[in-house]
Amino acid sequence: MANKEQFIEKVQASYNPKGAFIYLGAGMLNGEILAEAKVNLALKMMNRHGLIAGATGTGKTRTLQLIAEQLSDASVPVFMLDVKGDLSGLAEPGVTNQALIDRGNAVGVPFEPSSFPVELYSLSGNKGIPMRITVEDFGPVLLGRILELNETQTGVLAAMFKYAQDHQMPLIDFSDTKKLLSYLSEGPGSEEIKNDYGKISSASSGTILRKIVALEQQGLAHIFGEKEFDINDLFQKVDGKGVISLLNISDVQDQPVLYSTFLLSLLAQLFKNMPEVGDLDKPKLVFFFDEAHLLFNGAPKAFLTQVDQIIRLIRSKGIGVFFCTQSPTDVPESVLAQLGNRVQHALRAFTPNDAENLKKTVKTYPKSDFYEIDQMLTALGTGQALITVLNDKGIPTEVVATHLVPARAVMGPAADATINQIINQSDLKAKYQERQENRSAAEIIDERMQAAEQEQQRAAQEKEAEKASRPSSRRQTPLEAAQRTATTTLAREGVKLLGKLATGLLNAFLKKK
Repeated sequence: MANKEQFIEKVQASYNPKGAFIYLGAGMLNGEILAEAKVNLALKMMNRHGLIAGATGTGKTRTLQLIAEQLSDASVPVFMLDVKGDLSGLAEPGVTNQALIDRGNAVGVPFEPSSFPVELYSLSGNKGIPMRITVEDFGPVLLGRILELNETQTGVLAAMFKYAQDHQMPLIDFSDTKKLLSYLSEGPGSEEIKNDYGKISSASSGTILRKIVALEQQGLAHIFGEKEFDINDLFQKVDGKGVISLLNISDVQDQPVLYSTFLLSLLAQLFKNMPEVGDLDKPKLVFFFDEAHLLFNGAPKAFLTQVDQIIRLIRSKGIGVFFCTQSPTDVPESVLAQLGNRVQHALRAFTPNDAENLKKTVKTYPKSDFYEIDQMLTALGTGQALITVLNDKGIPTEVVATHLVPARAVMGPAADATINQIINQSDLKAKYQERQENRSAAEIIDERMQAAEQEQQRAAQEKEAEKASRPSSRRQTPLEAAQRTATTTLAREGVKLLGKLATGLLNAFLKKK
């Protein structure tokens, strides 16, 4: 049996950051919770990204909540996906009960209910401020992902996007996309794009158009448009606390590719527009990516490459990303290798696949002197997790089975009155509630088509006018030629007849004499 004092000493030495930190919980050894073995996560290392994993019902969502609460206290803004709508309770103080008191006492932190500043967003506009993005900023790779296009069809989108950029045609919504695609595949622009970017076949354009229409029929096209969401609104603070921004997708849960790709587009915008800041004492924003497996399932290579690039480089912008999913194997190895902070809730090994995933998960953890990792992962209870993070020097800490601190806000959905109050009192409601309709690619193409039609009409009129002004043609019709021939013949025969008459009269006159 491992020595308790040795365990506490190792944990304290391993989880003793010099600067500000988040207190995750107390270490456990042989089933005993040791409050002295405090497991801390340094704020300065949270831009090295992280993973929160575990089977359904093991407490992942509450782990997200307790981390978000402490980040807010530390004046760090947070963005979270609210899959079921039950994170809105962060806006209300929790209700004290004996279980929460006991958990707080066990980890050495008395339970004190608290609420936190929250902004509520929605892709549909229900129970939240609408979040929109332009097709242009979404980009061809992400658009190809939600339309489930193959590489060839995604390449067609890339050519179309390049044409729009080169010709100053803003792609705002699906109307612009459909109009430009038709213009370049079958309209007047087909020859132009053929010479400069490559021909767009009617088969490819037809497939893309059908898939866009299918998405429109599902009522999901409204996420594309203006006014586009400004990522700077994710960095709000209220009374010294970081605002927790929640994207409620409870009403679009049946469209996982759409909302997971939309989240990635927000990360892409952050990566593109935020300045380089290097390593800070605490992150500027922490982005929690719940249901992360939905982002990667069946994703094409180009899409995965973009994810890998964003995660690899965005930490230099002062932004940390935490993926939340059921198993580490849900995340590609190239991305998983960049997630330095691990919170692993219990895993189940009921099936051969479960057992295989358990073996793979064990291999991602450092060797422990105190646990058999595979046994511990299947023995953890709800609200407990196996944790290893990066210390101040970027070195993985001791693996510790941890009894997590309790969340202090309501662990469930907020009351409807609270939700309505948050939305109605938000300064962002007036900013984003109404759509804007600005001049974009569709209007520009309509203007081009109209101008081309007018030019054709003008050219036709000029041709008619020129034809009318020319002198009449001297070429005879067949009828005219026949008439002229007949006239000439009659005249010639008439002359002959007159000559004969004159000759006859003259001869008669001479005979009389």
